[in-house]
Amino acid sequence: MQLPRDPTSLAHALTSAFPTRLAGDVRSVLAVMPEPRLASMMSFEVVEVRGETVAIPSRIYNEEPDVGSDGQLSRTQQVILHCLYSRHHDGRVRQRHLERIVASGEPWVVPFVMQLAGEYVLEIIEAIGRGLLGLAVPGSAQRRAYGEFIARNPAFFARTERRVVSYWSCYYRWKYPAFGTYPGGVLLEAFRAAVVEQTGVQWPRHTPRTADGRR
Repeated sequence: MQLPRDPTSLAHALTSAFPTRLAGDVRSVLAVMPEPRLASMMSFEVVEVRGETVAIPSRIYNEEPDVGSDGQLSRTQQVILHCLYSRHHDGRVRQRHLERIVASGEPWVVPFVMQLAGEYVLEIIEAIGRGLLGLAVPGSAQRRAYGEFIARNPAFFARTERRVVSYWSCYYRWKYPAFGTYPGGVLLEAFRAAVVEQTGVQWPRHTPRTADGRR
C-alpha cells in the first residue's frame, strides 16, 4: 500500500495504523511530531487486529519530537508515539522506541513489534527477545496475544519468516551456521509455538529445519 503525498492523506494514513477508537489519540500524537521528510517514499502493510484492519507504516521519515514535548501526551498516546517511531528510518531510533513498547499488553502494539522481527538489525531482534519473555510461558497473556495475531495474519507471518531467513543467510550465517541458534530463528520458533497453542493445529513453516540451514 503506497501513501499519497497530500499531508492530509498522510495524517489519515498514520491514523489508520491503529484501531478507530484511538483516532483522537493518534491525532494528538501527530500534533507533536515534526513534519515528515520523504513522505512519498512511505509504504504500509495491511494486517488485522482483533477483527479490525490497520495499515502499519514500513518506515516514517519524521524527526523525533523535541525533548519534553511528549509530556503533554497521555500514557496511551505515548505508546502510540513509540509505535510510530519504532518504524523510523534510523535503526537506533527504532530500537530505542521499540524498547518502550515491546512488553506492552495492547493488541494493537503486536504488529509493530512483529514487523521489527523481520528486520536485519540484530540488536533489535535481541531486544524483542528480551521483551517477550512471556512467549515462552504456556498460557501467558503475551503468548495468547501473539498467537491470536499470527492466526489472523498468516500471510504476514509467512513474509516475516522469509525475511528473517533472508537476513540470516545474507548477514549472520557466518556467526550462526545453524538457523535455529540465530536470535531471529529462536524468536520465530516462539511465535510458532504461540500460534500452535492458540489454534491447536500445526502451523506452516517457511524456515530451515536442518542444522546446516537446508529445508
